[in-house]
Amino acid sequence: MSILPRVSGREVVAALAKINYEKDCQKGSHIVLRKVAHPHRRLVVPDHKEVSKGTLRAIIKQAGLAVEEFIELLR
Repeated sequence: MSILPRVSGREVVAALAKINYEKDCQKGSHIVLRKVAHPHRRLVVPDHKEVSKGTLRAIIKQAGLAVEEFIELLR
């Protein structure tokens, strides 16, 4: 397993925007993203200063990415 970086919710949103996820709405401290090509695929990203490792791993899995691919998107 790869080591997950410490990232904020906004950094996660910016990385996922590179693979065609866009902000759909925000309810409180949770940002709802949807995939442009697939409107039924939605992800919820907490807008926290640091997203916990378990939550980040779940978001990466739901996006259909490997940890290494996500790390490349952060660059």
